[in-house]
Amino acid sequence: MNLNSNSTRKELPEVVRTPSRFRNPIGKYRLNRTTDCIGCGKCVEVCAYGVHEIKRGLVLTKNHYLCVGPDCPRPCYDECPVQALSLRKNPTFDAIGDLRWPPDLLVSTWYMAETGDVPPASLEYRVGASGGGFDRMRLALPPRQVKEEPENEEIDVGIELNRRDDNAHRIRIEVPFYGGGMSYGSVSITPMLSRIKAAAALGTFCSTGEGGYPDELKPYDDHVITQVATGLFGVREETIQRVKIVEFKYAQGAKPGLGGHLLGDKVTEGVARMREAVVGYPLFSPFPFHSVYSVEDHKKHVDWIKAINPLALVAVKVSTPTDVDMVAVGSYYAGAHIVHLDGSYGGTGAAPDIAKKNIAMPIEYAVPKVHRFLQDEGVRDRITVIASGGIRTPHDVAKIIALGADGVCTGTADLVALECVRCHNCESGRGCARGIATTDPELMELMEVEWGRRRIVNLFLAWRKELVRILKRLGMKSIRELVGRTDCLVHLDYMKR
Repeated sequence: MNLNSNSTRKELPEVVRTPSRFRNPIGKYRLNRTTDCIGCGKCVEVCAYGVHEIKRGLVLTKNHYLCVGPDCPRPCYDECPVQALSLRKNPTFDAIGDLRWPPDLLVSTWYMAETGDVPPASLEYRVGASGGGFDRMRLALPPRQVKEEPENEEIDVGIELNRRDDNAHRIRIEVPFYGGGMSYGSVSITPMLSRIKAAAALGTFCSTGEGGYPDELKPYDDHVITQVATGLFGVREETIQRVKIVEFKYAQGAKPGLGGHLLGDKVTEGVARMREAVVGYPLFSPFPFHSVYSVEDHKKHVDWIKAINPLALVAVKVSTPTDVDMVAVGSYYAGAHIVHLDGSYGGTGAAPDIAKKNIAMPIEYAVPKVHRFLQDEGVRDRITVIASGGIRTPHDVAKIIALGADGVCTGTADLVALECVRCHNCESGRGCARGIATTDPELMELMEVEWGRRRIVNLFLAWRKELVRILKRLGMKSIRELVGRTDCLVHLDYMKR
């Protein structure tokens, strides 16, 4: 992250291979080794993926989850001289995920979080199975060249967050995304710290969400976005003065018109202390700021932040109503630096389906509408447009930028990197079997901060690498060249048959 345009760019961290924290990681295939095995080691020799190993003279199938199955160029089960190996689909694989995050997308994200690169051909890592939204769009990429461009060719994927050219911080992030708000209470301090520390390593930011500003985050002030939401939980002038970006959350795309609801079993002693609440009692943040009913009221909010911290950038997070274009231009004239459009595909498993599927406008409709309106108003190059709500892959990032966003805000993808299986029990204190969306002291012990940091760093380094490949194939030198380039997209419903 750079605080002025003349700063030296931050050097990105290196990938550190970070395997699953569970004994039996979930993969797409399982290999069975019979007692006919003679221990010749042929399977170890031909496998390029590290599935088999020799240990104390025994040949073992150790890493089933790395097997690519029929896509393997030299299948071990065909090469085995005594046919002691056989392949089958892992039944657990088909039991995880949902249509937006099908098994392939979950496991491919885990692969990227472990290795820092996109997975081999056996896994679909670009689209889900929802049948709509980003899953109906494709990038119009030209055929791959026989001779690839040099890997070290300079492709700029960073973005400037302050485009108003005012007296606030001039901030550049080195990747076109930052972490969205997940409040203390909805998740424990462990994933919060993992995300913040990963953001610091990557030269970007991560939001606190509306649950306050835990002391554990203070060493990373320069990479924290503190959120001012309708419940005003933990909002203090002291925390606003600490940071370089303050975000107003007016609405969330996954539950517009409903506000936030934290069930009582998640309100532990630490959460209650941070939110100035009572242990064990549910908390509710209303849908609107009751002090804001016009752009003029909104400007008073922005002016309040600028009075407390004159150098802070102000971001405004809104959902996607039909007049979202008017909301965006109103935010610009109110003095905001960033308008954050949150579409209906996001949210954790705690967000009600009736809201996600029926209220807000899909993000792929909202972004081009806002982009065109800001262009017509002559202010598009004066405000940064960030999109969120269902960004799962680097291809989703490229698609939404081609529709008109400058960058994206991530959320669920971070949790999947931490091995979320999309069981949709996020609202319950003990419902998260993987210890992510929980405040239960016992379940919190399932994950370590440093492990989580490395997984998230690896995932986003893989995303960055894939975005660079996409831009190279499009003949672009910068992610900024992709903004609003709808000609780089095709929709499956309108392709020529």
